[in-house]
Amino acid sequence: MAKVGVFFGTDTGNTRRIAKDIATALGAAKPVNIRNATVEDMLAYDTLILGTPTYGEGQLPGLSTGNATTSWEEFLPTLAGQDFSGKKVAIYGLGNQKSYPTEFVDAMIYLYEQFKQCGATMIGAWDTEGYNFQVSKAVVDNRFVGLALDQENQKDLTPARLETWLKMLTEAWG
Repeated sequence: MAKVGVFFGTDTGNTRRIAKDIATALGAAKPVNIRNATVEDMLAYDTLILGTPTYGEGQLPGLSTGNATTSWEEFLPTLAGQDFSGKKVAIYGLGNQKSYPTEFVDAMIYLYEQFKQCGATMIGAWDTEGYNFQVSKAVVDNRFVGLALDQENQKDLTPARLETWLKMLTEAWG
């Protein structure tokens, strides 16, 4: 099985709870809040599972969104020029499709684009069926770039979605 690292950005804890569920299900190391991580920490893994909530109008969590600490907004620039070739990266994102139907899980696209630009193989695209939103930057080729979760409006669907997604990921990395 691939060596899997789980990293997340959060200020409220919902994304962290999902990260812990993922790590437990996979028998992976303890998830790491991105504010405590380095690029070298990530490069130590074959596969990365990255989690982010979407703030406000489709933003990554970070100081400009009112977070108490740094997060993805401050971390992503440190990836410039890094080589993630040979690494597999999957993303999950939290959003609220009722309150933010035109920005639902938008923040996932920023992680997706940055890691793809660094040479990572992106895995874990997820079907948009079963969601009720208007538009999302995180939809590429009619699929979310990763697992979309709505803990406000569809929390009851999270366990089954997570189980299906993790099975899909483990098949993708062999």
